Amino acid sequence: MNKINVLIFVESRYKVNRKRIKETVEKTVNKNGLDSPVEISVAIVGDRKMRSLSKKYKGEDKTRNILSFSQSEGEPMRSPVDILRLGDIVLSYPQVIRDASRDEMLVDDKVDELVEHGLMHLLGIHHE
Repeated sequence: MNKINVLIFVESRYKVNRKRIKETVEKTVNKNGLDSPVEISVAIVGDRKMRSLSKKYKGEDKTRNILSFSQSEGEPMRSPVDILRLGDIVLSYPQVIRDASRDEMLVDDKVDELVEHGLMHLLGIHHE
């Protein structure tokens, strides 16, 4: 069994299912055949925070549903205990709620979808 450490940060007013986020990360990591211990962080923030991250890192003054930040940008970064630190996924909760409503999905399902999407980017698997 692969050791997967998921660090979850949630701005206090948002109600997210941490257990489900963890399970989604574990499922995605295992499905993609990673067998070394991995660490990933998931942050759930508001539109204002997301907008400032988007501006800073993407040069776009707008909110978005997700941003993912790879720790490696090239070579996988290994810590002394040989944990592969994949990076950070940041979700804008208000945007996730709007997307879920638009797509007629449950908010938790939309969170799962976006976490998996962000994780695929961190693993270097990009969609067409």
